[in-house]
Amino acid sequence: MCWSATADLAAGTGIAAVGVVSVSLAARRPRDLPLAALPLLLGAHQIVEAAVWRHGGGTGPATLAWAVIALPLLALWVPAAVLCAAPPAARRRLLVPLAAGVATAAVLACALATRPVSAEIRGHTVGYALGLPQTGLLVAGYLLATVGSLLLSGERALVLFGVLVAAGAAVCFVLWREEYVSTWCAFAAVCSLLLTLWAARRRPRGPARTAAA
Repeated sequence: MCWSATADLAAGTGIAAVGVVSVSLAARRPRDLPLAALPLLLGAHQIVEAAVWRHGGGTGPATLAWAVIALPLLALWVPAAVLCAAPPAARRRLLVPLAAGVATAAVLACALATRPVSAEIRGHTVGYALGLPQTGLLVAGYLLATVGSLLLSGERALVLFGVLVAAGAAVCFVLWREEYVSTWCAFAAVCSLLLTLWAARRRPRGPARTAAA
């Protein structure tokens, strides 16, 4: 979340708590667990950013942890999780965003291992700087991996999630171009609460109770 450390901490704690519920709802469908855990991961991500606020930005461990989650981890996690949960008919086309995610995550991980990442508090937002090579190509690969996998999932709820995240990406880019990554991650974290409803709807029904004689 933007605005302050307190806002990030409160939002992250609430989203992570809903993520725990989402994981519990998906416990009986192991293939759904990675995607159901996304709100938990994104909630924890916002809590990490609260630590970035507390330290006034800079290049410390909290900044690096935030960047690792936001960049290579999510680029790989989202398409892999969608592929796991998708119906068989959709899995072949989902190999494309997964491949994009693997390639993008590899480049981003290499960049984080060899370049310093810094955070700067800018009023009510946080800006992150890494100096990535071929930024446009990396952004395209990242969007294909994350948003593209959701749109190609074949699941109505996941497509809706993808549409919302794509719209949020456009709005955040227009309003906060320099703080685009931070604000978009916060927006995606809030939208990920939809996955709790998705997990609840996919939860297998228990065996019907037989009437006592």
